[in-house]
Amino acid sequence: MKSLFDQVSRQCSKIVTQSYSTSFSLATRMLSTEIRQDIYNIYGFVRFADEIVDSFHQYDKPVLFDRFEKALNDALQDKISLNPILNSFQGTVLRYNIDRNHIDAFMQSMRWDLSKKTYDSEKDYKQYIYGSADVVGLMCLKVFVKGNQQFFESLKDSAMALGSAFQKVNFLRDLKADFDHLERTYFPNVDMNCFDETSKQLIIAEIEADFKNGLSGIFNLPDGAKFGVYTAYKYYMRLLKKLKRTPSHQIKSKRIRVPNYQKADVLARSFIRYRFNVL
Repeated sequence: MKSLFDQVSRQCSKIVTQSYSTSFSLATRMLSTEIRQDIYNIYGFVRFADEIVDSFHQYDKPVLFDRFEKALNDALQDKISLNPILNSFQGTVLRYNIDRNHIDAFMQSMRWDLSKKTYDSEKDYKQYIYGSADVVGLMCLKVFVKGNQQFFESLKDSAMALGSAFQKVNFLRDLKADFDHLERTYFPNVDMNCFDETSKQLIIAEIEADFKNGLSGIFNLPDGAKFGVYTAYKYYMRLLKKLKRTPSHQIKSKRIRVPNYQKADVLARSFIRYRFNVL
């Protein structure tokens, strides 16, 4: 039965989210049940694409990515896929009329990761972040506002700023893995062989500006989405503060993490603010 296959597909996307990201999974659980599954569906899609370009080193990644992209195109055209992750994703795209241009921009940034190692110009840097993060925020926003285009347009800039902030925090956190293992450098005008406190502080100031621009949009989200997105925001702010306190040479030598007990503290504090309507 198709309904059973769809149910299994959705469960697969949920498992992917829970398996690959405890922090994102925690924030997603704070969303209303009406929209939670669709965010799992989006995350499952972007996670699989990202895994192809970042993890499958013993395989021909361009070939795998081409196959994945073709399966994606077929899923969106046929409104079904035998790949359960793509099957659940296409259902969300159809349900909320997610812009195909956003999906294409995401895939383009992922394709760049197959061969592009350095982002020397601001233009390339911004285009990569737009495709890898901003449009993911826009896809999620389309779900949060349940397809309401006017509501979507009013929050679009804030969602993109928040997506940019999250991605740049990830870049800074993963500096060692990206540079040492994947040979990638995302931040322009920064020499990773001489990464110092000045370079770190310039990046952090850029991230803080993005967070400031994104915060107002969180306050205006529908109630079903506000708590979950605010929880994600507070988690990333906690991580950013830790990165800010960590010497630059340590960021280059290890991955900085927020321990689980601090994640629990973020959740508790966010819930209190939400419960007493002080977001």
